[in-house]
Parts: sequence; structure tokens; C-alpha cells
Amino acid sequence: MSAIDVKDLTVAYHKKPVLMDVAFSTPKGKLMGIVGPNGAGKSTLIKAVLGLIPKASGNVKILGEGYSPKNKKVGYVPQRGSVDWDFPTNALDVVLMGRYGHVGWFKRPSKKMLR
Repeated sequence: MSAIDVKDLTVAYHKKPVLMDVAFSTPKGKLMGIVGPNGAGKSTLIKAVLGLIPKASGNVKILGEGYSPKNKKVGYVPQRGSVDWDFPTNALDVVLMGRYGHVGWFKRPSKKMLR
């Protein structure tokens, strides 16, 4: 079973396709990068896979099932256009933001989660 399986994904903004017939499969336990120039559709692809924007067509499976925001196996930290450089944070803090749904309110991440 693949971690992410995308078949024939098409995404359109105002009926104009921006991603057409995208297909890929990501094996479980592997890292994958999405690389491309500004405006190539990287963020649009991630948002469509997570169901944050509608798909015009295609099928997306995460761990063999359709994605649900209640799925605690997926962490997503959205991109921001501006950064408050005075806010004290580091790379680990940002990565852990994607785990907040799993950790719960007012709890600290376990040592296992920090590995």
C-alpha cells in the first residue's frame, strides 16, 4: 500500500485548469519533495490532495483511504507569505505545529514524537 496515491488529478480555478492529469504514488516510509518554480502548482497540489480545495477530477488515497481532516495520521502546516521574525521559534517548533491535532490541547509532545 502507498502512503499517498494520486490518479488523474485535475484542479481548476474559475474553470481554468491549473493542474492536469497528475498521477504519482509515494511509498510508505519514504521522503518525497515537490520541486518547481513559483506558480508551478506545488501548493495547489498539496491543498488538493488534502481536500482543502476542490478537485475537478481524479482520485486521491492516503494510506488506502480518502483523506479526512479528522485523520490524525496527516500533519499539515500551511505556507505563510509573511513571517514575524520577532516571534521566537525554531524548525522543530514549526514541524511540531503539524502534530498539534495528535498531541491535543495544552499537552507537550512526547519524547517519541521528538525523534
